[in-house]
Amino acid sequence: QVQLAESGGGLVQAGDALRLSCVASGISVGNYNMGWFRQAPGLEREFVAAIHWSAATTYYTTSVKGRFTISRDKAKNTVYLQMNSLKPEDTAVYYCAADSSDYVNETPSKYNAWGQGTQVTVSS
Repeated sequence: QVQLAESGGGLVQAGDALRLSCVASGISVGNYNMGWFRQAPGLEREFVAAIHWSAATTYYTTSVKGRFTISRDKAKNTVYLQMNSLKPEDTAVYYCAADSSDYVNETPSKYNAWGQGTQVTVSS
């Protein structure tokens, strides 16, 4: 049974940093494309970042490029999202997801497994 458990969210001020973690069980993060998505109230779930199963490439939505960094630790079977220079518009529930495709997808429906989410709130 695949389980993804996010942690690290919280309430911070604009300009602060947070690091989200996603611990996987039932799969190896080295064999799956791993993505981070977010969903703000009243909005659809949107792609934030992803790392290819080979770790050779990473992908980011335009609004977070240069501020967010996705990485993984195979030994800990964990994926991270380092978020710097946070803005109020980054406020959302952040979800970790796993995709068994050969190529990275930015579409939520392509992902096979999801975590329960962690709330990130950025005050101005």
